[in-house]
Amino acid sequence: MQKTSKAFLLTGLLLTILSSISLYFYTKKLLQDQVEESLYSTEARVVDALRDDQPVFSVSPVIEVRKVDKTGKKILKDTIIYDPSQDEMEEFRELSTYENIGGQLYQITIRDLVVESGDILVAIIISYILIFVLSVLFLFFFNTNRNIKLWSPFFKNLEQMKKFSISSNEELQLVDSDVLEFSELKEEIQLLTSKVRNDYQNLKQFTEDVSHEMQTPLAIIQAKIDNIINEHHINDKQFEQISSIQKDIQRLKHLNQRITLLTKIDNNQFVKVETVNITKLLADKVETFKELQIDYIILHSKTDLVVSMDSYLAEILINNLLTNAIRHNTLKKIISVTLMENSLMFSNYGKTPLLHPERLFQRFYREVNSVKSTGLGLAIVKKICDLYGFKIRYNFQDSYHIFEVDFKGNGVADE
Repeated sequence: MQKTSKAFLLTGLLLTILSSISLYFYTKKLLQDQVEESLYSTEARVVDALRDDQPVFSVSPVIEVRKVDKTGKKILKDTIIYDPSQDEMEEFRELSTYENIGGQLYQITIRDLVVESGDILVAIIISYILIFVLSVLFLFFFNTNRNIKLWSPFFKNLEQMKKFSISSNEELQLVDSDVLEFSELKEEIQLLTSKVRNDYQNLKQFTEDVSHEMQTPLAIIQAKIDNIINEHHINDKQFEQISSIQKDIQRLKHLNQRITLLTKIDNNQFVKVETVNITKLLADKVETFKELQIDYIILHSKTDLVVSMDSYLAEILINNLLTNAIRHNTLKKIISVTLMENSLMFSNYGKTPLLHPERLFQRFYREVNSVKSTGLGLAIVKKICDLYGFKIRYNFQDSYHIFEVDFKGNGVADE
């Protein structure tokens, strides 16, 4: 709408300039024709008076009649001469002709002031510009106010659309409009958002049901495999195959647990908010990994970082980021975990930067297929950060993958 208003003003300005120039030259031509018509009319009256032997007086500089010995060309021109009545130099339009009357040759010169017609011309142009500019301004403000009222329902509905969340059950407060197109748009938005929400709820329910239903069969399969290993004599090849099946089952169980966790976060089932000491939580995790012979994690901490959030999700957040750093630290170089006043940073060595860092937090995205993972760990990290308003960033610097979680602004507890 602002663009339309600017275009209207620019168009009005352009029209004012062009129409003023056109009006100037057209009016000037009309006034000049009027002056020349007056000159020819006066010249004709002087000639008639001379033919009728009536006395003709020279009124310098307006009318001058002189007897001359030779004829000349008719001249019509602008000239500047002294005007005794004004006691100054003035611009005149001058007509000079030669007439042979009764054997006597006369030079007849008729002049008319141009200044007067010029003043009229300037007055007309100024009046026109004022009227035109006022008209444009009036139309501009009138149309602007009218457009604001006309587009108001559209912009209100647009604001509602910006607040739309597929996971929220809050209804959109759309505004009706007298404009048919806006009214149809509102109805289509209501239909579309309703359909999207229904599809999302159905999909979420399906995922939740599948995850729930998979738990029992997986547990039964796991128990039966354990029985086979414990109660039956199996050779090495069979043991290798059963172990592979166990690993796949464990992976399915992890995948199922993570999908269930994502569903619970989407359903806002983690409403408990408590004070969590991230520094202590990290120190405990690092010690746990050391017991598993993963002793290349270095924790740098100068302050206690305390955050308000669900303690279970805090543990998941820390665990997933640490596991991700360990999994992709193929050369087993030092993994640095740095705690700052309002943020937390993980840094692990990597040969090359990621090919698609913008897809890093998408579900089931794996940059390297050879690395065994569910592809949901970082998606869960992102979902937890979004839940509490934390910011998570990734960048590759000096051959190191760096993940930084910024707790500032939301979730940092007052100590």
